[in-house]
Amino acid sequence: MKEFFENVFRYPRYLISFSLGILYNAVQPLVPLFQRPTTAVALVGAVVAGFLFLTFTLRAMLGLGAA
Repeated sequence: MKEFFENVFRYPRYLISFSLGILYNAVQPLVPLFQRPTTAVALVGAVVAGFLFLTFTLRAMLGLGAA
């Protein structure tokens, strides 16, 4: 039974390391774009626009925008 719980307690560590690996591999190709100010501004604008789009879409889908 002890081995079972040791195995179960490994899963959160695996989830964290897996998530950080995905995030690292997603951000790594974008790092060179921050070298030039023009592409850096465009990239930041695209990230902000994507976040706002996701926020407004979820609020509309969940009915949180209209009271």
